[in-house]
Amino acid sequence: MLAVDYHFTNLSEVDQTAFGEMVEGYRREMQAHCYRMMGSLHDAEDMVQETFLRAWRRRDTYEGRASFRAWLYKIATNACLDVLKQRPRRAIPITYQAVGSASEPIPPSIMEPIWLEPYPDDYLAVEDHQPERVYSARESITLAFMAALHLLPPRQRAVLLLRDVMGWHAGEVAALLELTESAVKSALHRARSTLAAQNLTPDAAPSESIHPQLEHYVRAWETADVDALLRLLKEDAIFSMPPTPAWYQGHGDIEWVLAQGIFAGQADSRWRLLPTRANSQPAYGLYRVSDAGDQYNAYGLQVITLAGDQIADIITFRVPDMLPRFGLPMSLAAAAKS
Repeated sequence: MLAVDYHFTNLSEVDQTAFGEMVEGYRREMQAHCYRMMGSLHDAEDMVQETFLRAWRRRDTYEGRASFRAWLYKIATNACLDVLKQRPRRAIPITYQAVGSASEPIPPSIMEPIWLEPYPDDYLAVEDHQPERVYSARESITLAFMAALHLLPPRQRAVLLLRDVMGWHAGEVAALLELTESAVKSALHRARSTLAAQNLTPDAAPSESIHPQLEHYVRAWETADVDALLRLLKEDAIFSMPPTPAWYQGHGDIEWVLAQGIFAGQADSRWRLLPTRANSQPAYGLYRVSDAGDQYNAYGLQVITLAGDQIADIITFRVPDMLPRFGLPMSLAAAAKS
């Protein structure tokens, strides 16, 4: 549930304990906003803490002309913009470099913090529905939207989020960012044009029949059945595993990547998948069997993009430590595999 919005004329009358309780009610929606701005869950959490700290320190500047929520969004957005001046943009492999092929060696991983991170569905606040919004709460957190969003310069990103995701009016955004309304409209036009030029969204909403397909997907991974896996994919499906920057498209090149290492050799029972949700999409904790064969250790998080009853994209974030954020363990007993 969204926090109750407050209107005050004098925040200096509110003590620190009461202030902390007030801002805590906004944590989830602030975290989602900062995630959209930053592209990183870790950075988003830092920005929320910075927002609440700045709000407490600057509480005497709140004049009550805007709602308390709007005031917090102004602080959060500007905190993100301050940090983004010194940060490289976040990406997924498809927005980082050209498509790879079986004729090229798999490139080394890039370990710098340049990759978009997935976001747990459990962290999403229930957002109200406003007719002014161009993107729904679900659409505005998907990996396709996030990847396109992070092609924008930070200030254009902020304008698009406030206008098309939050549903704010141009005058409200202009006041928050200290711009003219014409500058806001110009930035929004450029941002919308950039997003419209991207082909990063699925062709259709997933159908109800996808649930058995996802069960087949898990079975294909756990039995290393490449043919079964490929049958679930669109012909132009995409496969990537950041921090490896390469990405591959189409059955032929994806089959080659799988054969190169993921399913190389005797791979039956090498992998185990546990379901979760990320970025309003199906996701799986991916576990690899240990050398001793006695347990499965966290390998990363897969996020699946669906198009109708087929899989359009598989992206595996090879960051094992993120799994507890999605309610998943770091290891599984091998005997637990059914």
